[in-house]
Amino acid sequence: MAYTAQEFKKGQPRWCPGCGDHFFLASLHKAMAEIGVAPWNTAVISGIGCSSRLPHYMATYGMNTIHGRAAAIATGCKVTNPDLAVWQVSGDGDGLAIGGNHFIHANRRNINLNMILLNNRIYGLTKGQYSPTSPRGFVSKSSPYGTVEDPFRPAELCFGARGHFFARAVATDAAGTVDILKAAYNHKGAAVCEILQNCVIFNNGTHDAVYSKEERAKNAIYCKHGEPLLFGENNEYGLMQEGFGLKIVKIGENGVTEKDILVHDAHCEDNTLQLKLALMGNGDGFPVALGVIRDVDAPTYDDSVTAQIEEVKSMKKYHNFSELLETNDIWEVK
Repeated sequence: MAYTAQEFKKGQPRWCPGCGDHFFLASLHKAMAEIGVAPWNTAVISGIGCSSRLPHYMATYGMNTIHGRAAAIATGCKVTNPDLAVWQVSGDGDGLAIGGNHFIHANRRNINLNMILLNNRIYGLTKGQYSPTSPRGFVSKSSPYGTVEDPFRPAELCFGARGHFFARAVATDAAGTVDILKAAYNHKGAAVCEILQNCVIFNNGTHDAVYSKEERAKNAIYCKHGEPLLFGENNEYGLMQEGFGLKIVKIGENGVTEKDILVHDAHCEDNTLQLKLALMGNGDGFPVALGVIRDVDAPTYDDSVTAQIEEVKSMKKYHNFSELLETNDIWEVK
């Protein structure tokens, strides 16, 4: 059955004008309509934070849980009802600080969840404290002289937890966001989508290098499985492997042709090159990688649990409570 984005909408979003959450919400509505799973077969689970208000604006099942526990609640939701499409939405604070332990274990267990990480590198709801993804030296209300901590890089955390799917998009890039959300749904297992967005009040401009279409043309590279890793306003640059690293080359210079450019392999089980792509763009002169960076098949936790239950049941003499009672001595009291 075909659905429209309107059928997934509910209420009036209460976010600051210009907040990246508005852009992402519109893309999520559109992606869900194109995926085609009914609203009543969909659940959206969030924690605490600005972005965690998102379930209130979805005409699906939804739950606004306690701080950092979105992945835990989403896990229970999926394991007990495997036919439900479950989307977990967290901010960088909710998902990687108090919820960091749940984040890594959801990836390690490979639970069939669509895990959305809305990353604005700040605590917005509590009015501007630095978050686990804020860069070293970042000045905020909780670090007035600059934070002395190094940030988490979500891709590195996902890969280190043996994650099998990682994608990235910019909130203002609707087409790119819809593409990775659909890919996340079609991936069976824990699928992490990092969404880069600005907090217009407390951290505006943090992703300006890729926030507009013009800047993305210069500073981003779209990773597409099976296609060469080209970028630039006219695809005049590309990536080549150099030893254990990557290097930027210009097509036509020093005899370099498109055939020399590295072809993206999102399905490679060895994540070495995928991780190098995911970590580019942090002031290193490389473009920011967008699109599906890793997408590898692996057994899922929920399928494995269901299969284990069925296997154990098949070996038992009883299959329900009544049969269980009858396996022991029975007395009839008159």
